[in-house]
Amino acid sequence: MKELKRCWWAQNPLSIRYHDEEWGVPSHDDRHLFEMIVLEGAQAGLSWDTILKKRENYRRAFGNFEIAKVAKFDGAKVKRLLADEGIVRNRLKISSAIQNARAVREIQKEFGRLERFLWQFAPTPRQQALASPQQVPARTADSDRLSKELQKRGLRFVGSTICYAFMQAVGMVNDHLAECFRYHEINLPPSRRGR
Repeated sequence: MKELKRCWWAQNPLSIRYHDEEWGVPSHDDRHLFEMIVLEGAQAGLSWDTILKKRENYRRAFGNFEIAKVAKFDGAKVKRLLADEGIVRNRLKISSAIQNARAVREIQKEFGRLERFLWQFAPTPRQQALASPQQVPARTADSDRLSKELQKRGLRFVGSTICYAFMQAVGMVNDHLAECFRYHEINLPPSRRGR
């Protein structure tokens, strides 16, 4: 049987599963979108593998990323989270997750859904057809705009590079390499392709 070609970063069972089942698939679920905002922010300065290994612990510690629940976390909860070895114990990252939940609640009040707000920054998900890892951008004009708007609305750990990683993860762009089998599986119809 012919071996499947994957993106270069899918190297172990956990990252292969994430790559094959989730990364780059368009997501419109507010809970999942919030989860990815938190996890991408937590990843800053660390490897994505570190976050994937801690993902189930994050789900437990952050109430399965139910936005309303996380928005109510208080100082006592922060103290417990800082003692939780199953997550990244960084006060700024933990506090930002709670602040981000509160800011997302405001976005939901204004737009009805978080996904309605986020997807305006990628109304036509881009089909990149990249040939090598070197062609994958770290940020784009769209991630710059998203970052600026999220920061204006009070979110933290949402710089442009983090926002671009988020956009890749939730399918706003298809950055699977052209030779990767997933590129073709989530290939968007011509009418939905970006430039």
